[in-house]
Amino acid sequence: MHDPIIQIRGLRTRYGRQEIIRGIDLDIYPRETLVILGRSGCGKSTLLRHIVGLQRPTQGQILVKEVDMAAAAGEERDGVCKKIGMLFQGGALFNSMTVGENVALPLEEHTRLEPSTIRIMTRLKLEMVGLAGCEDLMPAQLSGGMKKRAGLARALAMDPDILLCDEPSAGLDPIVAVGIDHLIRKLQQAFRMTIVVVTHELESVWLIADRIALMHAGRFLFVGSQEEFKASPLPEVRQFLERQPDPNQPEGERYLASLVGER
Repeated sequence: MHDPIIQIRGLRTRYGRQEIIRGIDLDIYPRETLVILGRSGCGKSTLLRHIVGLQRPTQGQILVKEVDMAAAAGEERDGVCKKIGMLFQGGALFNSMTVGENVALPLEEHTRLEPSTIRIMTRLKLEMVGLAGCEDLMPAQLSGGMKKRAGLARALAMDPDILLCDEPSAGLDPIVAVGIDHLIRKLQQAFRMTIVVVTHELESVWLIADRIALMHAGRFLFVGSQEEFKASPLPEVRQFLERQPDPNQPEGERYLASLVGER
């Protein structure tokens, strides 16, 4: 097996007195698609922000290509960031810029390419995600699925080695969502990138995951293959697989659930 491209050691994150990530360790390997699965609020998106260097943890290391993103600064940190693409949950497009301008922005900011070359590369990235001919549209003219694809094209603009995707199919209808999942899988196969996907959608997991990491209350309870995940006896895994309600849900929700059960 290859050496990890991302190594996370003893990672902790606090917001005030609340500890969101509680001392996790994780290895992510080149050319794999790792899906981080977990309930909302368990620390998944925070972990992605740490990996890409948008947020520093309270404690611990995040080694990306042997550079500690928790401590790196300046050119060392920027050099690693240029090889990481990030698809944000809502697409995070700039509404005042066209789709083409959004995709071209990383190239304009971080390269010395000629404008004509940037235009060609922008069109290629949009074609890659199924948005050929959309470069002159404004984000407000796009559907939810198209916004996700445009955000993905921008994430791919710098030809990254690592692609991070935060809830890529969230808020989309099932047909559009499965299209995004298939696109992510095809990109991994075509370009052999390392892809980390945060989601709580099991349908996405089965389509794209080489490995699964289940996050619960700021810790990883399970890391393994799809087959190992399906066979795991852990209660938290069974809860996800069998879509069981949380036994610790608020009292009002339990009361409503009991009323439904009596009918």
